[in-house]
Amino acid sequence: MSPITSKDVVILRKKTGLGVMDCKRALEETGGDFDKAIEYLRKKGISKGEARAERPTGQGIVDSYIHPGGRIGVLVELLCETDFVARSEDFIQLAHEIAMQVAAAAPIAVRRDDIPAEKVEKELEIYREQIKEQGKPLEIIDRIAQGKLEKFFRESCLLEQEYIKDNKQKVGDIVLAVAGKLKENIRVSRFKRFALGE
Repeated sequence: MSPITSKDVVILRKKTGLGVMDCKRALEETGGDFDKAIEYLRKKGISKGEARAERPTGQGIVDSYIHPGGRIGVLVELLCETDFVARSEDFIQLAHEIAMQVAAAAPIAVRRDDIPAEKVEKELEIYREQIKEQGKPLEIIDRIAQGKLEKFFRESCLLEQEYIKDNKQKVGDIVLAVAGKLKENIRVSRFKRFALGE
C-alpha cells in the first residue's frame, strides 16, 4: 500500500464534502481505495445519523418538484434541528432528491407506521386469499403472506424504497448519511404527490 497523500485526502473531500481527518482515516482504513473509502464514510455517516434520531426537529423546508411535462408534482416537508442547516446546500439538495424520489416511485407513506392498520390488514387478507388460490399448505400461508407484506412495505414506504439513483441504498440510508454529514437529526415529515387526473 502506498502512503496516503494530502492530494488523496483533498480528492476524497471533494467527492464527499466531509472533513480532512474523516477522509484521511477512511483512506487509511481502506488502503487508499477511494470507492471503499466512500463506502466506509457513508456507513459511518449513517451510524452517526442514527445516533441523532431522537433530537427535536423544529426547522426545515418545504421543497417542490414538477416532473418534466407538468403531469406530476410533489411537495416534501423535510425537517432538521437548526435554521443554519435548513439553508445549507446539502439539506436543500436532499429535499429535492426526496421530492424526485416521490415523483418517480409513488410511495404511499413516509414510514410503515404511517400506513393505517386497516390498510395493512386488508393487504394481508388479499395475500392470504391469493396464496390459498395457489393451493399452498395452510401452515405456510401466514408466513408467505408476511413475506409479501414486507415487499409491500419496501415498495410503498418512502424510507424503505430503493433510492432511484442507487438501488443498492434505501432512501432512509441517504437521509441518515446526510444527517451524519451535517451533524443534525433530519426527518422527512410528510409529502404530497399530485398526478394529473388522479
